[in-house]
Amino acid sequence: MKKIILSALLLSSSLSFSAIQKAYFAGGCFWCIESEFEKYEGVKEVISGYSGGDAINPTYKTYSHPENGKLSHVEAVEISYDDNIISYDKLLRIFWKQIDPTDGDGSFVDRGFGYTSAIFYQNNKEKLLAENSRDELEKIGPFAGQKIVTRIIPFKNFYPAEEYHQDYYKKNSLKYKYYRNRSGRDQFLEKIWGKEKMKLKDKLSPLQYKVTQENGTEKPFDNEYNDNKEAGIYVDIVSGEPLFSSLEKFDSGTGWPSFYDMLEKDNILLVEDDTLFTKRIEVRSVKGDSHLGHVFNDGPNPTGLRYCLNSAALKFISVNDLEKSGYGQYLKLFKK
Repeated sequence: MKKIILSALLLSSSLSFSAIQKAYFAGGCFWCIESEFEKYEGVKEVISGYSGGDAINPTYKTYSHPENGKLSHVEAVEISYDDNIISYDKLLRIFWKQIDPTDGDGSFVDRGFGYTSAIFYQNNKEKLLAENSRDELEKIGPFAGQKIVTRIIPFKNFYPAEEYHQDYYKKNSLKYKYYRNRSGRDQFLEKIWGKEKMKLKDKLSPLQYKVTQENGTEKPFDNEYNDNKEAGIYVDIVSGEPLFSSLEKFDSGTGWPSFYDMLEKDNILLVEDDTLFTKRIEVRSVKGDSHLGHVFNDGPNPTGLRYCLNSAALKFISVNDLEKSGYGQYLKLFKK
């Protein structure tokens, strides 16, 4: 599926031109993996197919049943993405949250090698990022202490699946929803990642939880940072990852803190949002997976963007506190 990217994103001073990259993942049913990745800005196209096996030109009937003892393919996806907007590391974080990485015999209701999970790396950089993300998953979060069995292996081939499999979640939405509900995938993901959310209820205020975990919106003008003019940076209230700075903050007149550019683009995800019957671009943090706000095309130069955020999703670190708070590397930004 081709994506319509905010035109002003291409003008952002934080972006540079580069060729479109490709990434390859397997996570069980390729309909489900395809539908998830297509939500994200920077993802240009996702193709369902078969990867990792020995057979040439496999089909849906033959990919997992190779003859003469050859290695079976698995259901996989090919993701074409603009790494100026969404990095390979971000794709990895999205991938881990769609699968059960401890299941080596299939994925949810679908059993057998053809439905197992894998990351197919194309170079040493991708291999290192994949291994680091796996190791982090074994130490932090709901899978801590468990063995992650998702294979991290060299990419060797990819064959697109039949046309009727492409965008199946759109072409056959009722059948897809029925399958997905019966597969147990969503129930498992809610059980695993829902526990992480519940832990945050003890850490966050009711408004902070509603905004970051339930995609809520605080009242305009009646929030902590709309009128804040102090120098410093804004970090995710959940994870502490740096997001924006006062140097790019401006008064948009909307009643919410607004910025025309990001401080750390690698810590921010842009996601399609059609919950209000109109297409918007949601802004989320990468590590914290917090809902922050939305980005619009009506900001000032040089980017023309307005990142409209909720104060409740942010924590402000003043220049005087950067060093002692562990953000000393940003002090140089405020020295004239």
